[in-house]
Amino acid sequence: MNKTLARLLTPLLASGALLAAGAAHAQAPAQAPAIDHMDPPFWWAGMQHKGLQLMVHGPAIAALEPTLSYPGVRIASVSRVASKNYLFIDLQVDADAKPGSFDIVFKGADGRSTTYAYRLLAREPGSSQRKGFDTKDAIYQIMPDRFANGDPKNDSVAALPDKLDRKLGHGRHGGDIQGIIDHLDYIEGLGFTQLWPTPLVENDMKAASYHGYAATDLYKIDPRYGSNEDFRRLSTEARKHGIGLIQDVVLSHIGLNHWWMKDLPTPDWINHPGTFVATRHAHTAVHDPYASKEDADNFTTGWFSPGMPDMNQTNPYVANYLIQNNIWWIEYAGLTGLRIDTFGYSDGGFLSEYTRRLMQEYPHLNMVGEEWSKLPSLVSHWQRGKVNFNGYVSSMPSLMDFPLTEAMRDALAKKDRGDGRGGNIFNDVYETLSQDYLYPDPKRLVLFEGNHDTARIFSVVNEDYDRYRMDIAFVMTMPRIPHFYTGDELLMTSTVGTRDDNSYRHDFPGGWAGDKVNAFTGAGLTARQRTAQDFVRKLVTWRKNSPVIHDGKLMQYAPENNTWVYFRYDEQARGVKKVMVAMNANAREMVLPAARFHEMLGGVASGRDVLSGKTYTLKDEIRLPAKSVLILEL
Repeated sequence: MNKTLARLLTPLLASGALLAAGAAHAQAPAQAPAIDHMDPPFWWAGMQHKGLQLMVHGPAIAALEPTLSYPGVRIASVSRVASKNYLFIDLQVDADAKPGSFDIVFKGADGRSTTYAYRLLAREPGSSQRKGFDTKDAIYQIMPDRFANGDPKNDSVAALPDKLDRKLGHGRHGGDIQGIIDHLDYIEGLGFTQLWPTPLVENDMKAASYHGYAATDLYKIDPRYGSNEDFRRLSTEARKHGIGLIQDVVLSHIGLNHWWMKDLPTPDWINHPGTFVATRHAHTAVHDPYASKEDADNFTTGWFSPGMPDMNQTNPYVANYLIQNNIWWIEYAGLTGLRIDTFGYSDGGFLSEYTRRLMQEYPHLNMVGEEWSKLPSLVSHWQRGKVNFNGYVSSMPSLMDFPLTEAMRDALAKKDRGDGRGGNIFNDVYETLSQDYLYPDPKRLVLFEGNHDTARIFSVVNEDYDRYRMDIAFVMTMPRIPHFYTGDELLMTSTVGTRDDNSYRHDFPGGWAGDKVNAFTGAGLTARQRTAQDFVRKLVTWRKNSPVIHDGKLMQYAPENNTWVYFRYDEQARGVKKVMVAMNANAREMVLPAARFHEMLGGVASGRDVLSGKTYTLKDEIRLPAKSVLILEL
């Protein structure tokens, strides 16, 4: 070819090459779309509720059409929302659908497609009839980050910004699921039969992520604690120790860094769409006949903080997501119950449906809600069976008994020997207890001596060991489900008065390599700490084997002169039929006439103290040692 001809043909050849390349590109398959999230990631055959709503998230996934073919499973509807990166697929899973795997194929008009292999698992035998925690149980609460570090390799995770820093009170300290598993024998040895860890799901927040209440992925255990499988292993290992597992869940809010926040499915997914509006914490507005609508709305839609967006549970997709998520964890991890944070802050209509759905799925499960109020009238509003003037209907079995808890803590915090009301520190406790008629089922309430949000009980009682014993004995002998906060068996101390979370949440001694004090072995504990630990162990173990405390009735007598006496009794109980609890907050011995308690002491000559083993004569008088609590088996 000569140069002139080549010069003329070059543009044509180049153009032909481009056309050929373009044709080749047009014939190449389109890039397969990605699915970033499929929630729930799998499900189970044989569930009570036959509907299952899948949230599918991925780039432009709404442009695709899902199909599947599996006996007993069909797509009932497909919904598209404001964000084009979501699909909501409503499946109908028939009662005869068998466990197995099936492909959900997503096809686009442009030829793009992707496949997700969805699984229906077989349920554990008896799953739907699982027994939740009840009055026979005693709950031990831990903050996993502060309990024990079983796997130092996960103390910090490259992809998560909040790294290990034990010098910071609000920093990550390295406790994890493996650390809990390693010390289940300790919890069992104390006599506890239920374990409540604060939330373990991912909290991808810049600071204070150990707290756990700002979730950034509701289907994923935070990798600094371990994996989803580790959480399930904790449940399995706990059962071997006779311990059930209670999961702490949050319905009202998420963390600001939740993956939703980068791409909300709908503009109203979050209350006050993405704009921080603080709640005024007006708890009573939800059942106050005189409350303004603005106050009631603000309580349930306001945010806890700028870092905790409030969920809009009036959005049906949000509501269904939260309900299914909680059912998923119960089934996946074999839970015995849920503790629900900030319960009353959620939308009332949602809570009614949420509790109905979960109890329909698990009729014997227990769930306990947090309603932080001293008012029995408010706490009782949320319990199953309550007839409320505003029409609210609940299926919630249990609530945290803040009214009775705080009445006793306040009573024992008094430094003087009287409060101007008959000279008795126990009057408010007595009167609060008298309002049990407000609850449909007061025995289902969870009574506690302290938790991760309150000052340590030993500091509340001004480090008075005798009053500390009164509070623990009270919690363990009331007609309630008792709950105990880890570290209080070691007389841990804290700030009192001003809220100071860091002081309530010190590391448990012995949970870290190199700890000079080890509460698991007893090494380095003071004599008083060992005494307190033995006291808790003896009391909780005794309670575990005392049917009269689990199921018996209560009779209380009006307090006098800083003493208080009540009885637990049950003529149908095995073994001991009556137990007398007597408290003396005075610095001197008090003598009470036995005749005053004739309804319970008729025909009873003596009682044996379960704590000291000493026998007390009860025929004519009852001699209460100074600053003491007696638990007498009659």
